[in-house]
Amino acid sequence: MFRRKCGSILRVVCFLLLSVLTAGASAHGQTPPPESALGRDLHVDPVRGDDSQDGVTHPVKSIQRAIGLARAGDTIHLSPGRYFESAVFSSKSGEAGRPIVLDGHGAIIDGSDPINPTEWDSLGDGLYRSTQVLPTFNPSIVSRWYFLFDGRMVRMGRSSKGPKDAWKTPADLQPGEWTTVEAEKAFYVRIAPDRELASAGIRIPRRSNAGGFGGRGGHLVIRKIVCTQVYNDGFNVHGHRLACVFEIITAIECGDDGFSAHEDAECRIDGFVSIGNSTGLCDIGESVTHYRNVFIRDCHGFDIYFLGETQHSMENVLVESSAAHALQVSQQSQRPDADPVRVQLKNLHIRRAGDKPAGRAYVSRNAKLTLERCTLQGVDLAAAEDSQIRVVQSVFAGEPLPRLDIRPGAIWLGEYNLYDVASWKHHDRDVTRATFGAFQQETASERNSQWEDVDELPSGVGADRAALQHLRSSP
Repeated sequence: MFRRKCGSILRVVCFLLLSVLTAGASAHGQTPPPESALGRDLHVDPVRGDDSQDGVTHPVKSIQRAIGLARAGDTIHLSPGRYFESAVFSSKSGEAGRPIVLDGHGAIIDGSDPINPTEWDSLGDGLYRSTQVLPTFNPSIVSRWYFLFDGRMVRMGRSSKGPKDAWKTPADLQPGEWTTVEAEKAFYVRIAPDRELASAGIRIPRRSNAGGFGGRGGHLVIRKIVCTQVYNDGFNVHGHRLACVFEIITAIECGDDGFSAHEDAECRIDGFVSIGNSTGLCDIGESVTHYRNVFIRDCHGFDIYFLGETQHSMENVLVESSAAHALQVSQQSQRPDADPVRVQLKNLHIRRAGDKPAGRAYVSRNAKLTLERCTLQGVDLAAAEDSQIRVVQSVFAGEPLPRLDIRPGAIWLGEYNLYDVASWKHHDRDVTRATFGAFQQETASERNSQWEDVDELPSGVGADRAALQHLRSSP
C-alpha cells in the first residue's frame, strides 16, 4: 500500500524554514525568495517554447526539459496540442505531500512519425520493402508493431498478448496492409498502385511509451493526458515507484497495454479511458494498483489482465468487450510459497460487443477474485484448481449465454446472484437450472441466488448501469 507521510506536517516545516530564511535575508538587505519557491508552475509550449528557458518566466519547448527542471512541489503545465515525444520520469520524484504534478490539460502525446520514403524500395504494383524500419529487428517489438494507413491502425490480426494471425506473404498483401519476413529482417507495405509512398499517409509507432516511469522514488501526479500510437504501453510504470497518482488519463491505439504497472510500483488511477489497445490494462509482478472510473473498448488481446502476486482493485468499470480475453487473473510465480494474486472488482459491467463470440474470463491457480455488484454479459468464466472466486450481487447472462467451469479444487462462494447461463460445471458436477436448488442446499453456497431467464437486466443486482453511463464518453 502507499507509504504515506504526513504532508501537512511537512508543509508546516517547510513554511517555518522559509520564514526563517526570509527573515534572515531581510535582515541582510536581501530580497526574500518568492512564495512560489515552495512549488513553481512550469510551462511547456511546443510552438512558443524554448528549451534554453526556465519554464517559469518563459515556457520551454519539450516535456522532457520541464521534467528535468522540476522539483518536489512543482507543477508542469502542458499547452493544449500534440507532442511528438515521450514524458519519461527516470528516477525523478517528488516528496510526500509535495508531488511533482504533470498536468496535460488535455494534451496528446503521440508516439508515431511518418515513414521515411527513402528507406523503402519499390517492388512494383504498390508493394514496398524496407529493412530500416527498426534499428534492431527485435521480435518482441515486432509482436507489438502496427502501421497507420491514413490514420487507420492496422495490426494484421496480431498482438503481443492475444491472437496472432499468420503473417501474410508480401505477394498476398492488399492495399492498406503490411507484413514482415523475419528471415529478411524486412517489412513490406502495399498501397494503391496510383499513389506515391510519400503522400500515402503512412505512419509508424517510433516511440516505446508515451508516459514512462522507472527507477526508485515516486510521489507523482499525472493528469489529463492522452497517450496514443506508441508501440508498447501508453503509461508504463517500472521500478520502485511509490504513491503515483493518475487522474483522467487516456490511452488510445497503443501496441501493447493502455496502462501497465511492473515490479513493486504502487499506483492509483482515477479516470481512465483505454481504447483500441492490444490490452486495456495489464499489471504484473508485485505491483499494487487501484482503479476507479474506467472505460475500455475495442481492445484486441485482453481487456483486463492482472498477473502477479499482490492485490489490485477496480471500481466503477464499463468494458465494451471485443478482446479475445475479457478478464484474466493469474498467479505469475511458480514458487509454492508465493502469495496469491488478489483482485477485487466492484460495480463492473463487461458486455460483449456486437456479434463477437463469447469472451473469456479466467482465474488461475493461487489467484483470488471477488466480484461485487458486477455484470458479465456474453463472457465465459473458468476457475483453475486452487483458485477462489467470491461472487456477490452479480449477474451472469447475455448473448451468447455464458458457460461457467469451476474445476476440481477451486473454491466458489456466491450469494444474492442472478444466473442465465448455457452451462455450469462445478468440479465434477453439471449444475442445471433444474438442479440449482439442490446445489444450493448441498454446497451451502449461492444463498438467495436465482437461475432464471434474463431478457432485461434488472436493478438491484449487478452493476449500477446509471452510475456507469458517464464513462462511455470518448475523450
